[in-house]
Amino acid sequence: MSAVGDRRWHGLLVNGALLLLAVLSLAPLLWMASVSFMPRGEASQFPPPLLPSTATLEGYRALFASAGMARNFANSLLVAVAITALSVLLNTMAGYAFAKLRFAGRERIFQLLLAALVVPAQVAMLPLFLLMKQLGLVNTYWGVIVPAMASVFGIFLVRQYARGIPDALIEAARIDGASELRIFFQIVLPLLRPVLVTLAVFSFMAAWNDFMWPLIVLTDQERYTLPVALAALSREHIMDVELMMAGAVVTVLPVLVLFLLLQRYYLQGLLLGSVKG
Repeated sequence: MSAVGDRRWHGLLVNGALLLLAVLSLAPLLWMASVSFMPRGEASQFPPPLLPSTATLEGYRALFASAGMARNFANSLLVAVAITALSVLLNTMAGYAFAKLRFAGRERIFQLLLAALVVPAQVAMLPLFLLMKQLGLVNTYWGVIVPAMASVFGIFLVRQYARGIPDALIEAARIDGASELRIFFQIVLPLLRPVLVTLAVFSFMAAWNDFMWPLIVLTDQERYTLPVALAALSREHIMDVELMMAGAVVTVLPVLVLFLLLQRYYLQGLLLGSVKG
């Protein structure tokens, strides 16, 4: 067999394997979406059907009417947007400072931040909850937002990318009399656009999907975020598979759409951030 034929068969095998893995990965999501449109009780049959006999929006109507998921959806959107905006701003400012500003103990402080990455998040939840209690933020949206406003990973990601900005560009702006804030907002931020999109996607997805911390800090059901409300709903409607799948679709769909829309910028920021510096 010729070299061209070998490469063709190799390409077919690789593409076939990737296609198979993609189908296996998407199958649970596709079946989840299919079940959400089934009439009540149809998904409990054995064997479970792959497609609904009659497509219906009954599960979604029940979800937003009787279960009150519209309020929980709004809660998740409010918390996720606030966390995304604040974390992008604060992580970007801190990452830029560690990359380009000179101050005493910069490297030592950054090393301590990196050391914090090895501490499991679950270990910090009890002291963090006690701190939120002292601040009076338990059972408030700010109790969910404040701990997520900055992260070591976000600071590290921005720092690695910002190290690739030429020092001469920043020094030229300083010589022209620009303040540090003006340099940051008018010169640095536009150059950091790819990594900012990556950080925003990371932050939004983490905030939207977060279950444990909102479950701990929120006690009022009217303030529940979507994952917490869905878990509470599953205890009441454990046999209503169609309703639960409709709730799962509503929970997954926003982050899935966001990722697909920003996928190009997201991957670009990750790749450039890993190479720079």
